[in-house]
Formats: sequence, structure tokens, C-alpha cells
Amino acid sequence: MEVEGGRLEIEGEYHVPVLLQEAIEALSVKADGVYVDCTFGGGGHSREILKHLGPLGKLYAFDQDEASKRNLPDDNRIVFVPFNFRHLSRMLRFHGVAQVDGILADLGVSSHQFDEAARGFSTRFDAELDMRMDQRQPLTAAKLIQEISEEELVRMLSAYGEVTNAKTLARTMVTYRTSVPLQTIQQFKDAVSSVVRGNPHKYFAQVFQALRIAVNDEMGALKEMLEQSSSVLKPGGRLAVITFHSIEDRMVKTYMKNGSFEEEEVDEIYGTRRKSPFLIIAKKPIVPSKEELVRNPRSRSAKLRVAALI
Repeated sequence: MEVEGGRLEIEGEYHVPVLLQEAIEALSVKADGVYVDCTFGGGGHSREILKHLGPLGKLYAFDQDEASKRNLPDDNRIVFVPFNFRHLSRMLRFHGVAQVDGILADLGVSSHQFDEAARGFSTRFDAELDMRMDQRQPLTAAKLIQEISEEELVRMLSAYGEVTNAKTLARTMVTYRTSVPLQTIQQFKDAVSSVVRGNPHKYFAQVFQALRIAVNDEMGALKEMLEQSSSVLKPGGRLAVITFHSIEDRMVKTYMKNGSFEEEEVDEIYGTRRKSPFLIIAKKPIVPSKEELVRNPRSRSAKLRVAALI
């Protein structure tokens, strides 16, 4: 067992679902309801939802990673949607679904993606700097490093990886990319080794997290999904999102509270606030129990936020 950048690695496991029972309770699953699992992955949350559905219930499981399709259960109540959840509304319409009773999104990265060396997610292997969750997209981590400006690199490393010496690292990356290839994990690590601070494993985990988020536009996809959620949920329908770092959590918290990504503003004349379409179900984020933390260290940074459409 090994932790990779805050994610649990368990040999033989595709992905260990976090806050499993808490998430199912948050959805308040109806036997004949229609639900969406935005991040199918290993299928752990989906299988639990199916246990609570009756013969007329339906589950739409989104995942942009083709590899996750092999985890589909043999169950005609589940429909696999091979796209990023940013296409939530469009793909539900494609399947003839106007509204659903609940949406679940677990924003953690599947352990399988870290374990497969060729995917380029893990600092433990030497492989192409890929990091694409959707192999159909053209942008890889290596391509991003070559094309992004130094200023954008600094912002990305600071915001998505909380890299303490982001400016120095960005300058080093820009300097080396003109003279040496930065196509593989080892080439990249060798090129920037002189500016690594503290524990190298932790440092590169933070850098790789920033690259992964940028390559897959994870924040943009989350924003689009949240914006669509109120239009696809039925009144009273539940939105449950499991986050793993502060940027995601802040986005989810703000949107549920305000119905937008702007901080709450008071009308200067009337003193009124913009009304959110959501009712917050859990005032504080739901976090893993002590038992789960022992069983699954990967869950230690997980936070579950829940809201219902008014």
C-alpha cells in the first residue's frame, strides 16, 4: 500500500470509493429514481446506488476514461456515458432524460490511473508525460510544458499544486525546454532536480497534480457541471460532490451557497442577496470517519458537500 500524491494505491484495486455510505445517504436514493454518477471509475459508488434502485430505477454513469468501461456491472439499469461530466446536460438530453433525482461526483483520481505507468500520472515510473484522462484529447502534459508561457506556468503551479517556489520552477522549465527534451517523467525530473525543495516525492506529487489538473481542465469541467446541475435536477433533487483539495471544495461550497462562483454580494440599495437555487443539506462538509481513515488513508483529504434543488 502506498500513497501517491494523497491518493491511495492498493494493488489489484481499480479504485477504492471514498465516503461510500455517506454519499449514498446524501443522495437519498428513491427506488424508481433516475441518478447520475459523474465519475464512474471503478464503479464503487454506482454499484451501491444500484443496490438501492428498484427495477424501474435508472443510473447514468459518466467517465471520459475508456478503461473504466471494463468495470461496468451486467445490469440493464445502468447506462455508460463515455464523456466528461462537463457534457452532463447535453448527454442526458441525448439519452432522452430531461431531469434526474440526484447527481454524485467523486473528484478523486482513480488508483488505476496512477498504477498504469504508461498513463504518465505517477512519479514512481518513467513513461511519457501524458496525464490525459481522455485519451482522445490532443493536449498531453509534455505538450503543455512546451507551449504554456512562463507566467501561466507560475499561476498553474501555485494555484493547482501550491508549489512554494513556483516562479523558480517555472523559470527552470522554460529554460530547459528550449535545449533538452522534456517528453518523459525522468527527463522532466532530471531537468528540474536542482530546484526541488523539501521531500522530493511530495514536491513532485504537487507539481504533477498541477500539471494533471491543467491538462484535463479539471476546474473548468467542474464549473460547467455545477452550472448545469440546477437545470437537470428535479425540484428536491440532490447534488453530492466529493472534493480532495481546497480549490475544488471552495468552488462547490460557493456555488451551492450562492448559485454562482462569485462571493455573496449584498444589494447596496435594498440590502438583498442573490438567492441560490439550492438548499444546503449539510451545513459543514461531511468527512471520513476514523474507521475509514484507518482503512483507506487516501480518504484523509476528502470532503462531501450536499445540497438539494429548491
